[in-house]
Amino acid sequence: MLHRMALRVLPSLSLAVTEDTVRRRKRLVMFVPGLVAFGVYRLAKHVLPLTEPVVLLAISGIVGLVTALLTYRVGRGVGWETMLREDGKKLLFWMAGWIGFVYGIQLSLLVLALLWLVGYDYLKHPDGPAMMAMIISCTAVARDAFEIGHVRNVALQGRPFPTFPNGVPLRQLLSHQTVQLTPWVVAGMVTGVAAASLGQVAAGPQMTAIVQLSAVTVVGGAIALGAYFGGLRPQVSWTAVLSQTKPAELLKYWWWPGLAFASTYYLVSAGIVVFVLRQPGVPTGYAMAAGGIVGGVMALYGYYLGHRRQIEEQQGLSVSPALLRCPFVMGILSKSTSGTAALSAAQGSKA
Repeated sequence: MLHRMALRVLPSLSLAVTEDTVRRRKRLVMFVPGLVAFGVYRLAKHVLPLTEPVVLLAISGIVGLVTALLTYRVGRGVGWETMLREDGKKLLFWMAGWIGFVYGIQLSLLVLALLWLVGYDYLKHPDGPAMMAMIISCTAVARDAFEIGHVRNVALQGRPFPTFPNGVPLRQLLSHQTVQLTPWVVAGMVTGVAAASLGQVAAGPQMTAIVQLSAVTVVGGAIALGAYFGGLRPQVSWTAVLSQTKPAELLKYWWWPGLAFASTYYLVSAGIVVFVLRQPGVPTGYAMAAGGIVGGVMALYGYYLGHRRQIEEQQGLSVSPALLRCPFVMGILSKSTSGTAALSAAQGSKA
């Protein structure tokens, strides 16, 4: 789900996918696949055992795969042949496999776990949760694939983006800044394990899961916030940057993506334990393993987002961000070297 964080945290990407015209198209792009997913579910329930979690997740992944490719093409605004030539098979395989299949399964697990947490157990009442898992995951995949396609389309038209929301910049970070990353990831894993162990104080599978979720969410959000500032200003202490940041900004990044995605990852892990492994709840051992993974992932992703934000901020501010919403100005800027540099600087500095 790193692509989702990047699309909202990094200014250049966020500005591109939140313009009014893009928002209007995105609503339609999300609505249509949702209807199609509902139809697929109604048909599949008569021919496939969707009461089996593995079958449901596989179908959700396949629906997500097809949805990702189709909505990515809508965002790109070109034909299949042109898209294959300009983007290449590797990028399209990543869209289909990761943004479509894997992400679709993750989102389905998230929905099932969330419903289980509030007492709506898919294993006891499969129809409603299964339908919601398929529709919600499909619409979310459609939204993100469309946004990535739009970013790719705009980039090919001459608008620079320091970060493309795939795994390439993350792999570069891992290969060049392992020493800086390791303390954050280790701290995230240790605190995540400790937080998840607090579930032992609760009684009952669901109450235990709620305590585990709450503890891991708070800790995961906090470690992501610290790691974000560590990546944003690596030359100074992250605590100094933290103390100089306005409380509203701290709350914003602690809540989103910190708390939001820490809870998301933990719920996905809980979904695997409850529905795939068929446990009555999330035993302490599983919870501690999941908490450690979530803490480490949030630390890694927080540092990565701060690092990429630093790269964008280094470009400075030369053009008012409001002008970037005007296609005429965009066209002029993209046709000149100086304009392209100014455009890149403006995108990178807008929060």
